[in-house]
Amino acid sequence: MDHIVETILHILPDALRMLPFLFGAYLLMEYMEHKAPDRLKNMMAHSSGSGAVVGALLGCVPQCGFSVAAANLFAGGVVSAGTLLAVFLSTSDEALFVLLGHPDRWGEILRLMGCKVVLAVVVGLLVDHIGRKKHGHNEHEHIHDLCGECGCGQHHGGVLRPALWHTLHVFVFIFVVMFLMDLGVHAIGEDRLAALLLSDNPLQPVLAALMGFIPNCAVSVVLTELYLSGGISFGSALAGLSTSAGVGLLVLWRTHKDTKTNLKLMAILFAAASLSGILLQLVM
Repeated sequence: MDHIVETILHILPDALRMLPFLFGAYLLMEYMEHKAPDRLKNMMAHSSGSGAVVGALLGCVPQCGFSVAAANLFAGGVVSAGTLLAVFLSTSDEALFVLLGHPDRWGEILRLMGCKVVLAVVVGLLVDHIGRKKHGHNEHEHIHDLCGECGCGQHHGGVLRPALWHTLHVFVFIFVVMFLMDLGVHAIGEDRLAALLLSDNPLQPVLAALMGFIPNCAVSVVLTELYLSGGISFGSALAGLSTSAGVGLLVLWRTHKDTKTNLKLMAILFAAASLSGILLQLVM
């Protein structure tokens, strides 16, 4: 019982920090749906070129709330798939704080963050370019899909109440999953997670990328500490921290019901992180 209480107290601050991002994203979507639907369509038509760049830069901020907001905005059709992937790839939550605790290695920090941003921009722009050539669809309808899923349609008539309703639903989901994940990581043990990577394996970046999908800040901390101690290569650190998008992926699966698209996005995320990590491991 004590451990359960300790786990709740551990994840509660992280969950609460996401609330402003969740609410802000939903408030924006509700406003665009009710007050400026034509502006939303125009923004989607012209923002895909710059969205990936802006998303990559925002992801650098050491706060996984941006990945949460990006997932919500993508599910609502406000941002493109390329923008979402750019945010996910560049997101750095607890890892950046750990790195900043080593001022003697700030050069490596800048190099790591620079590589993440470049990877995020390239992948984001490429995905949007391919998407525009293959098909186009009415992203605005996604907002109606969200409302149909959570039943907030009964509150429509304003923007505040539906936004609060969406936020509450997703926050509860995030909190429950974070709680279960934290219990799981504790049961497995951070030492065992680290041991999975401590081998002279050319595919180490692939394992790191897989580990990065675990939506728990402890994983990004483990990856960062292993890199700083020489346990994993620079390429492996990049791969693991590129797939470590906080709880953004959880929110994506909760709010975006197109399973096929979600799997494609995860596959692109994994492939980009793994291949770039392997390449850097070979040349560095």
